[in-house]
Amino acid sequence: MASVNWVRLQQGLRNGERTPPAEHRLADLTADLTRMLGDPDPQVRDGVAYPFLATWTEHGVYDDLLTGLGDGMCAGLEVGLGERDTDSVFRRSFSALVLAECIDRDTRVRRQPPSRILQWGDRLAAWWIRERDLRGFVPGKGWAHAAAHGADALGALARSPHFGVTELTVLLDVVADRVLDVDTPLLVHGEPDRIAHAVMEILRRNRVPLEIVEPWVRRLENGAKARAPIGEDVLPEVGNAQAVLRALYLQLTISPRQPAIRADLLLTLVGSLRRVHPVFLA
Repeated sequence: MASVNWVRLQQGLRNGERTPPAEHRLADLTADLTRMLGDPDPQVRDGVAYPFLATWTEHGVYDDLLTGLGDGMCAGLEVGLGERDTDSVFRRSFSALVLAECIDRDTRVRRQPPSRILQWGDRLAAWWIRERDLRGFVPGKGWAHAAAHGADALGALARSPHFGVTELTVLLDVVADRVLDVDTPLLVHGEPDRIAHAVMEILRRNRVPLEIVEPWVRRLENGAKARAPIGEDVLPEVGNAQAVLRALYLQLTISPRQPAIRADLLLTLVGSLRRVHPVFLA
């Protein structure tokens, strides 16, 4: 393949070009961009690879190739999985973002069978639960943000018409598993807001009843209560669950798009937050 002038193509993207250049094979461009998703240089990863893959997916370039692109992103979720503090996290995390684009595109154009979206969902959830490198911002290398990107992808799954009450309930359980996992570090780079947004996308489907959501909230509440001895730092243990509960309450309060169970769920959240913070909310 002739050398690709990505700087020139970037300018075209900024100017509104939404299709690949005719002088290059799409397969070659895609292979190059997929490799660059794992580049530790944020100018390559965030500035080139993701914008092109996301834009071309959104505008239908991959409509006839969506199966292969999504499967390729699922494979990227496995690269270096289990490693901590290595550059392999970028490939996994940004593969999740592109997979979210694939899922959202299918929601609009319905090119994939339900089994394919469910398979992608299984692989995505398995990765997110097993991911052990949850750094947010990496100095000198930019955003890793696997917790946030995984939440964004779960939100895309929640929007899929192929996800019914059973699958949406599983997504709620996946969220709780990730938030309450003892190996999940304190998330301090906006991840709780992105996680709460994924939950909102689940709730907006109006498929999961309150009798399922309320026990889920209580599960987070139990994980948000301090249990360490007095004098010890309990925030790493309870901070993520507390932050997600607060973020979910905020989004239920002010978001313009609300689920049908909003009023009852707000009362449930208020009760949980008061019990979590009895000193200043009870």
